[in-house]
Amino acid sequence: MSKSFKFISVIIALLMIAVLFSSCTKSNSTSASSDTIKVGALFELTGGVATYGTSSYNGAKLYIDEIDKNGGVLGKKIVLLKADNKSQTDESINQATKLIQQDKVIAILGPVTSTDVKAASSVAMQNHVPLITGSATAVDVTVDPITKKVKNEIFRACFIDPYQGSVMAQFASEKLNAKTAVVYIDDKSDYSKGLAQSFKEQFEKLGGKVIDTEAYVAGDQDFKAALTKIKGLNPDVIFVPGYYQETGKITKQARDMGITATFLGGDGWDSPDLVKIAGGSALNNVYFSNHFINTDPDKTVQDFKKKYTETYGVEPDAMAALAYDSAGMLVQAIKDANSTEPAKIIEALSKLKNFKGVTGTITINGDHNPVKSAVIIELKDGKQNFVEKVASQ
Repeated sequence: MSKSFKFISVIIALLMIAVLFSSCTKSNSTSASSDTIKVGALFELTGGVATYGTSSYNGAKLYIDEIDKNGGVLGKKIVLLKADNKSQTDESINQATKLIQQDKVIAILGPVTSTDVKAASSVAMQNHVPLITGSATAVDVTVDPITKKVKNEIFRACFIDPYQGSVMAQFASEKLNAKTAVVYIDDKSDYSKGLAQSFKEQFEKLGGKVIDTEAYVAGDQDFKAALTKIKGLNPDVIFVPGYYQETGKITKQARDMGITATFLGGDGWDSPDLVKIAGGSALNNVYFSNHFINTDPDKTVQDFKKKYTETYGVEPDAMAALAYDSAGMLVQAIKDANSTEPAKIIEALSKLKNFKGVTGTITINGDHNPVKSAVIIELKDGKQNFVEKVASQ
């Protein structure tokens, strides 16, 4: 019995030590985590749109590094947890799940594309964690297309697709004095059709007339049949709300055919590869809307450009600027909420007003979209030039 009693006593003592050690470890872990704020950085770092994802991550990291260098927020440093969705929707879901359920982030920055954001959003919404995308422009990113209800946890730093179409129609009418327009759309792209619809509505509202609508499909190589018809109509402007892979070819073939009309587009035109596809000489008398251009003389833009270039060795693009602003929106919301609780951050984001970002002064509206101006860019021999900032009426 004595031996049994001693054995039991030893076991009890060991269990007590184990419990005490576990308690201390848990306490230390909690203490360490309370000194930092974990934020997920979910971007397309590999795959089809890795260029956009890398710029976005760099922009977000630059802002967070600046905040941490100056003491953090609410006395805590922000830890940015990097995650790659490989430009895939299923991986967007997987990585969002890991960030929220395993890493315990209080918010997610990213992804880039509307498709990937909508995939990650399902996880953010289920777990009531805020997600801020810098660049997903589809309307249904923040508003459910069926119920028409705003997605409580989802916000963005970029303006939406219809806004761009409206802005370009206003620019065409008021600045270019255009009276007639042809719209040439990617018939399989929601992005393209969304811009086209809002352009037509606003252009005709301002007294212009859309005299024809032509269509192509992404991947097409020969646009001469449609361009021949457009040439015969002789419109003042040709609005092509597509991506650079096709708009570059369309512009080159149009100029080769002698079409001199002004070309207009949206942010899908923004790529250094546009010049490689079309050639500099074809890219004159071309204007497109964008969220940002680093030649904007605004001091906020130039300060950002300097810091980004010094840090990464390249000049910032619109993706970098938008992600920088999305990180800024999150930090401002944490300050406004005076809390790192996701629910309070969501509430603060929904009330965000007059946040001074590098892409403009941002106020979040009822649909969780930013109210801000767009940048109009002119191409001269393929080189981008800042024209003005325009707010749609």
